[in-house]
Amino acid sequence: MTRIPTTPLLLGLAGLIPFIWGAITSIRPDLASLSSVILPRRLNGPVLMQVYGLTILSFMAGVIWGFAARTDGRKATLFYALSVLPPIWGFLTASGPTEPALYALIAGFVVLLPIDWSAARNGAAPSWWMSLRLLLTAVVVICLIVGGLAA
Repeated sequence: MTRIPTTPLLLGLAGLIPFIWGAITSIRPDLASLSSVILPRRLNGPVLMQVYGLTILSFMAGVIWGFAARTDGRKATLFYALSVLPPIWGFLTASGPTEPALYALIAGFVVLLPIDWSAARNGAAPSWWMSLRLLLTAVVVICLIVGGLAA
C-alpha cells in the first residue's frame, strides 16, 4: 500500500468529525449545546451518527459505482450491482430505531471493505485506497459502537 495523498486524507479525516462529535455527545450529552448553532438540537449523539452514517454509507455506494466505471465486462457488472446494495441496506435496516440502526451501519461499513479490497485488487481503486478505508472505517466503527452502547 502506498502513501495516502494529502487531499483525500484530509477530506477523509474531516468526514470523521460528525462521527466523532456524535460519539462524544453520546458520552457527554451536556456538550450537545455547543453544536446547536450548526445542528438541529436532535442531531447529536447516536442520532447524529445514524443520520450521517446513512449519508456516508450511500456516498460509499457512489464510490463503488465509480470503481465500476473504471472496469468493464463482468467486473463492471459486479461493481455496479454491488454499488446499489449499501443504500438499500441502510434504508431497510438503519432508518428505524437508533440503537439497532447503528449496529446495522457497522455491518454496512465493514461489508464495504471486501468490496473495496476487490476494487483495489482489480485496479479500479488507487493503490492507497485500502490504507485510507481501513483508517476511516476503524474510527467510524468505534464511534458507532460508542453510540450504540449509549443509545
